Amino acid sequence: MELVNKNTVAVREDRNLLVITHLSQYLDFVTGFGGLLVPLVIWLTSKDSVIGMNEHGKSVINFQLTLILYLIIGIPGILLFGLGILLLIFAGILSLVMPAVNVIKASNGESPSYFGTIRFI
Repeated sequence: MELVNKNTVAVREDRNLLVITHLSQYLDFVTGFGGLLVPLVIWLTSKDSVIGMNEHGKSVINFQLTLILYLIIGIPGILLFGLGILLLIFAGILSLVMPAVNVIKASNGESPSYFGTIRFI
C-alpha cells in the first residue's frame, strides 16, 4: 500500500523491515556493537517512509540505551555491593527475550513494548 504525504515521500507498509530492525539487536552478540548502530541507521533512514518505523525504531533505540545504562550501573555495582550481578543477569535476559517478542509483534502489525525500558527519545 503506497500513500503520499505532503513532502511527496512515498509511505509504504514494510513489516519485514520492522522485523529486521528488531532482529538487528542480536548483532551485539556477534559483533559487540552492532545492536545499537544498525537499528539506529535503519530508523534514521526510513522513519518517514515506512509506516510504524518511527514507533518501532524509537522503541529499539530506547531499549538499547537502557541496556547500556544497566551495564554502566551494573558493572561497578558488582565491585561495590555484589548486587550488580543481579542487574546484569536481568539485562542479559531482557536482551535475549524482548527482541524476539517484538519481532513477533512487528510481524503481526502490533505496537512494540519493551519491558524495563527508559524512554530517552
